[in-house]
Amino acid sequence: MTTKPLAALTPIADARPPAPIRALLALPGVEIGARLALAAPFLVSGIMKLLDFGGARAEAAALGLGMPAAVAAAVILTQLGGAALFLSRRWCWLGAGILAGFTLLATLIAHPFWTFDGPDRGRQTATFLEHVAIIGGLAAAALLAHRGETAR
Repeated sequence: MTTKPLAALTPIADARPPAPIRALLALPGVEIGARLALAAPFLVSGIMKLLDFGGARAEAAALGLGMPAAVAAAVILTQLGGAALFLSRRWCWLGAGILAGFTLLATLIAHPFWTFDGPDRGRQTATFLEHVAIIGGLAAAALLAHRGETAR
């Protein structure tokens, strides 16, 4: 009996979901709903920072970033603009890239788990990995949007 040495690494597309799952995924609104769920943290954060610009500026300053007003403005523009692009079908890939790049940079700056000890290190590590998961979700959504566009 021969087995494929990398069988576990075969593309996900080889596995066909059962009919009820395919029907659920085909429902109107599921695609945009999934993208809305991924965009929600960026939309909410961007809106909250826009409504409380002083707080956004203070947050940037607390992280030791120079020119906190400019950083806060750039963060708001990145979060809201990236989310808007991500929610559009045509520019989903670009929005995903912007939000993933932002998330990577923000995570490295705000959650350096390697500088903590004890329980704080565990909390920072968990938050860091949650953000890595968001980056993975954005990449998966961009990939699926691209496949959907090329299939049309």
